[in-house]
Amino acid sequence: FSKINNIFISHLHGDHCFGLPGLVASFRLLGRKTPLNIYGPKGIKKMMDTIFEITETYKGFEVIYHELEGRESVKIYEDKRVEVFTIPLNHRIYCNGYLFKEKPKERHLNMKEISKYKDIEICDFQNLRLGKDFVREDGTVINNALLTTDPQASVSYAFCSDTKYKEDIIPIIEKVDVLYHESTFLSNLKEMADYTGHSTALEAATIAKKAQVGKLILGHFSNRYSDLSVMTDEARQMFPNSFLPKALETVKVG
Repeated sequence: FSKINNIFISHLHGDHCFGLPGLVASFRLLGRKTPLNIYGPKGIKKMMDTIFEITETYKGFEVIYHELEGRESVKIYEDKRVEVFTIPLNHRIYCNGYLFKEKPKERHLNMKEISKYKDIEICDFQNLRLGKDFVREDGTVINNALLTTDPQASVSYAFCSDTKYKEDIIPIIEKVDVLYHESTFLSNLKEMADYTGHSTALEAATIAKKAQVGKLILGHFSNRYSDLSVMTDEARQMFPNSFLPKALETVKVG
């Protein structure tokens, strides 16, 4: 729990946010002292403050709320390794998905090649890792590709929670390694999906195919389906690399 510093909430329907007060209270019981950032729709602070006031819950650490209400994709978080962008969705209430993009990694030094140039010093290594060419005193340029090797590819993950079919998210999530997209219904209940602000498995797969993602994870299934294999059966007709999540399963990104 101590490693969690940022929490991203898509919308204020109970199945997506009612666990948050209990989680924050658990942080206090575990002795947390460091600040916690919560990103979510406008109103999330009021919800949390009201619950803590009524229940007389003492947090013991600072909670910083970043309330969202925009309708365009924007960057809302950045650190040394990752950037996070909103994915505006189309649900019954204001709702965002989130795009998590790993920043480009530093290049690897090719010490065998570097050792051939006596004027390349340790202080030059960081510039080489950043992809810069080495310029010698006489103006000769040594191409960075001769002195370094490619890093491991950066990865990306898009989380699209409750939403109707929405093609304008495709440019935002294009070519992500893993896409989670809700698939509440099968396509024979498309009218119900539209009415309730949800998607079908076929629609989720269509988004995945058009966005050229690497892998599609389906989720948020109606409890009318006791056998969830029907979801992948439908999705794989459009996008073969579609999967069902398993409880506590870790999905490799990239």
